[in-house]
Amino acid sequence: MAENALENIHATVLLQETVDFLEVKEDGVYVDATLGLAGHAREILQRNETCRLIGIDQDGEALELAKERLAEFGGRVTLEKANFSAIKTVLKAVDGVDGIIADLGVSSLQMDSEERGFSFRFDAPLDMRMDEGSDRPTAAELLAALSEEEIANVIYEYGEERFSRRIARRIVERRNAGEPVTTTKQLVELVERSVKRSPKDKIHPATRTFQALRIAVNGELDVLETFLADAIDILKTGGILAVITFHSLEDRIAKRTFQKLSGKCSCPPRMPICICGAKKLIELVTKKPVTPGDDEQKQNPRSRSAKLRVIRRIADHH
Repeated sequence: MAENALENIHATVLLQETVDFLEVKEDGVYVDATLGLAGHAREILQRNETCRLIGIDQDGEALELAKERLAEFGGRVTLEKANFSAIKTVLKAVDGVDGIIADLGVSSLQMDSEERGFSFRFDAPLDMRMDEGSDRPTAAELLAALSEEEIANVIYEYGEERFSRRIARRIVERRNAGEPVTTTKQLVELVERSVKRSPKDKIHPATRTFQALRIAVNGELDVLETFLADAIDILKTGGILAVITFHSLEDRIAKRTFQKLSGKCSCPPRMPICICGAKKLIELVTKKPVTPGDDEQKQNPRSRSAKLRVIRRIADHH
């Protein structure tokens, strides 16, 4: 696929800002833990002609396109098919790295797919697995297996959708009538009947429900805290971790994990000794998250909710 066609598919969010924070150096080893279409990876490799990059992604289609896009950098690039939570396993033979990026957004390649069920713009089977070859249940299978209360909890906790109970009730009513929800169009129509939105609401009524199911199908939040701790463990002293989140649940986990590892105790004030496990292993490079400017938001509306948090490893675990 031509380079400009790839750019049209996927505009890399906070590209320059993120790579600037890495301070790419000679012979440095960098990891893009959510490679996608390699926008950040290309920028890293172009910053210094001696640095190396390890790219990780669980989506086989994205990896093939990234491989094509990074071919010019030859042996400086290593690509691995894995979930970002497996970063320690992927890098077990690497003795520390200088920088790690994780862009937690769904790739536009996935969002714009007419077959994979991530987007409500197309009528497609409700799949939503990032790794199509995995044995994880699809979104349709989850909706067929979970109880009404479990469906409501998923939509409320992962989508912060206040009409979650009403949506869950209608999903189960359909299921009991022998018409389970199996396509994006069926789910959208059901959500639109269940959700009250004011004219001021900018997002589509189904956005929160689709987000919730995607997170549940891929176990996204379950592995994030572990990934952050493992990523910091792999960094050399002085190494940088840059994380881009796209919704408040992810951002909250990143913020809380970074505060704890920067030594900020979260125990109650009267607690005689610290029991929360806070250790000063990192320093916060960004006190507040970096967000896209007005120009980027206009050019790429999907960047609106992006937040970049950056830390530096300052101490050894031992």
